[in-house]
Amino acid sequence: MVVPLSNTSPALAAARRRRPFGGIFGLALIIAAAVVGYYLFPSNLALLTRMISTALLVLSIDLVTGYCGVATLGHAALFGAGAYAAGIAAAHFGITEPLTMTLIGVIGGGLAGLVSGTVILRAHGLSQLVLSIAVIHLFHEAANKASAWTGGSDGLSGIRPDALLGRFEFDLWGRTAYIYGVVLLVVTFILLRQLVRSPFGMLCRGIKEDPIRIHAMGASVRMTLLKMYGISGMVAGLGGALNAISTQVVGLDSLSFTLSAESLVMLVLGGTGSLYGALIGTVSFMWFEDLVSAANPFHWLTMVGALLIAVVLFAPRGLYGSAALLLRRGWERRR
Repeated sequence: MVVPLSNTSPALAAARRRRPFGGIFGLALIIAAAVVGYYLFPSNLALLTRMISTALLVLSIDLVTGYCGVATLGHAALFGAGAYAAGIAAAHFGITEPLTMTLIGVIGGGLAGLVSGTVILRAHGLSQLVLSIAVIHLFHEAANKASAWTGGSDGLSGIRPDALLGRFEFDLWGRTAYIYGVVLLVVTFILLRQLVRSPFGMLCRGIKEDPIRIHAMGASVRMTLLKMYGISGMVAGLGGALNAISTQVVGLDSLSFTLSAESLVMLVLGGTGSLYGALIGTVSFMWFEDLVSAANPFHWLTMVGALLIAVVLFAPRGLYGSAALLLRRGWERRR
């Protein structure tokens, strides 16, 4: 069934009247969590910043997988493209202004998204998944061979961002990088929330449900998906640029298949087709991974696997999706 595009439904109109308050409440929770993290873990802000950059990658996967139904295991290619674009601009061209580096990373990720989307969207289903894996391996090998620009297996170093806005230095404790990352995440979340609720976002949901019917209505399915892939690349590139600025080094791990697979797992853990689910899945997975790897460095992967199995079996909609469903049913019973 195609997601309706009409705005005439009374239920839909009532839901839209409630959305601004739900959106404000959700943003307030994100900001509150960021403030709590800043004061509770002042010596571990590097990990929290890495969570933010990874959350941007997971959000970008949600745009094409959760909202468009495009199967992909190669989205780290877009993340790495943004990271390398920002890093190369700083290390080789002396562009060390953080906002400019971020913009370059966004552009690099968007271009990589258009290129990879053009290839991946030519197939469907399992073939699409295989193409996405091939794309990330090609990006990885290209970065490895272009060692004069990327540093190859040694990584790209020499990234020295200037003070943010000319005032805030990127210190060793990672305070500036963390606050900058929180601002980027909040702004991006607001924009993406508007995007997925726009007519374009509804069209993407309709394509996921029934692409044949959407095509029969006169919409270009492939061009719509390619546009979303480009937007997704920009979001992933933003995460990559933030990672390059905060760590001041870019390695081949930012283009690894492992990063793509873990990011998809984070999305499934939180719940696909939901921006909040992408954030919750990222934080839950990375926090649990850090906790159990420190407690049991030899068997932590077993614990992570057990967690994922439990979530898939008992919360098939993901942590956020299942919780939202339970709350909705409880509310309906009370009514």
